[in-house]
Amino acid sequence: MNYFLMKAGLDFFIAFGVVLGGSMLAGIGSVFLLMPPTSMMVNTAANLKIWAIVAAVGGSIDPMRVIESNIMEGHLSPAAQQVGYIIAAFLGAHMGTELVRLICKGTS
Repeated sequence: MNYFLMKAGLDFFIAFGVVLGGSMLAGIGSVFLLMPPTSMMVNTAANLKIWAIVAAVGGSIDPMRVIESNIMEGHLSPAAQQVGYIIAAFLGAHMGTELVRLICKGTS
């Protein structure tokens, strides 16, 4: 259980960091290109959300294979753990997106 919570926490923060870091750098880049940074940041955060989840859970289709193979064999615990990791990564990406929206609130 301790390993599960540690990995889920890391997945959360990785996804959060991908969204927050990517949108902040997009905002900096848009300033150099004379574009409105807040709208660029909000759009980039929304577009990076799914990629942040993929990066956090392993960057490939392997977590889906783990779920599929374990369910087919009747082992639900590893599949449930993978779903938990994906949920933790989704929550991190979603919180990152909402933080960017909060930062840019009222300026778009």
